[in-house]
Amino acid sequence: MKISRKQALKQMAVGATATLGIPSMSFADEIKDYKLKGNVNHSVCRWCYNSMPLEDLVVASKAMGITSIDLLKADEWKVAIKHGLTCAMGYASDLPLTKGINDTSLHAKLLKDFETAIPLAVDAGIKNLITFSGNANGLDSEKGLDNCARGLEPILKIAAKNNITVCMELLNSKVDHPDYQCDTTPWGVKLCEKTGSDSFKLLYDIYHMQIMEGDVIATITKYNKYIAHYHTAGVPGRHEIDETQELNYPAIMHAIVKTGFKGFVAQEFIPTKENKIASLQEAIVLCDV
Repeated sequence: MKISRKQALKQMAVGATATLGIPSMSFADEIKDYKLKGNVNHSVCRWCYNSMPLEDLVVASKAMGITSIDLLKADEWKVAIKHGLTCAMGYASDLPLTKGINDTSLHAKLLKDFETAIPLAVDAGIKNLITFSGNANGLDSEKGLDNCARGLEPILKIAAKNNITVCMELLNSKVDHPDYQCDTTPWGVKLCEKTGSDSFKLLYDIYHMQIMEGDVIATITKYNKYIAHYHTAGVPGRHEIDETQELNYPAIMHAIVKTGFKGFVAQEFIPTKENKIASLQEAIVLCDV
């Protein structure tokens, strides 16, 4: 039986919403099942669903075909793993994103943090650990690049030996993170080239880079070899990636798949609807090209 996109969305809602005690949608029984296409590896960022227990999010995510929970600390990885999921992007340090590798006074701490986290990641099967440039705090672009490269050098040697990729997230400095230094793709690419390490890549946040640069599809097509991971959210507002925002996510996903990307795309929007899991399910199907 041929089904519509709307029907597919509602069918996916049955399993996960039932798990959380959320009433299923009345017409969900009209179809038997819906299977994701398998071209995109789906993840979801934990912090957007902090109002629910992590295990509930894991169970609901698994029910809709999501195979990873992003941005978990090392002591949380086991919750995802217990249910057969992974953490496609884990935390290695407890520093806030305003304080990062561009600050030479933090190099010793960050090295220690990664020395601790990398063996734990290997044991847990985690492949990517996140890092941040930190705020510029008066550093010019070139000095920031130099400081980051110096701080990353010993970390990346350890990462390379353990098949771990350290990923720096691109964030906007225009709306959400004033003064954040790694705020454009070309700057991040320059840092990748400066490190000269295949163990260092970018986390391309589509929401943030739409605000800073636009031209999303052309950018990810040009720089795809430097990108290890993607995050999503609606622009403006960082909410659902539905018809209320300006980005064409199916087109973006088609472009990502076309590059041969085999990593994860993680939903990082802040749900506004009462049924947060239904919002997540809709986003997953929208991005499942």
